[in-house]
Amino acid sequence: MQQFAAFCVRRARAKVLRVSIRRIALIALSALFLLVLGTWIAGEQTEVARLRTFNAAGASHETKLWVVDLDGRPYVRIGRAGRGWGEQLKAHPEVDLIRASGAIPCTASIVTDDSLHDAVDEAFAVKYGWVDWWYGVVLRRDPVTVRLDPR
Repeated sequence: MQQFAAFCVRRARAKVLRVSIRRIALIALSALFLLVLGTWIAGEQTEVARLRTFNAAGASHETKLWVVDLDGRPYVRIGRAGRGWGEQLKAHPEVDLIRASGAIPCTASIVTDDSLHDAVDEAFAVKYGWVDWWYGVVLRRDPVTVRLDPR
């Protein structure tokens, strides 16, 4: 009888442990989902433009992104090397910047001046606030700053 009681206690503990692990996993996944959803919603609250790039065959691809204006020129960032639209932009710098006011044909050029790169980063931080910082932590790796000169 004592062995049966000990068996029941061990089984109850194992069941509680399984339930606790499931509950912790569910809470962690829910928190992650809410974080991702909150970040996405916050990122959509300030201006989100679209950039239309073109491949060698002339086919277009549109990407939603943030844009800032500095000294009368729009700037965007390629958040990570190897992004398809970023590679298209480098190969074919004739792009269209689409804002609420309409499409603006532009020529894209990579910013190589460190002080200008820093000024653009600061403009993004001012315009997009903490969400820009958070996207930098989560998504950006060695961002490339791009100036868009209207044609």
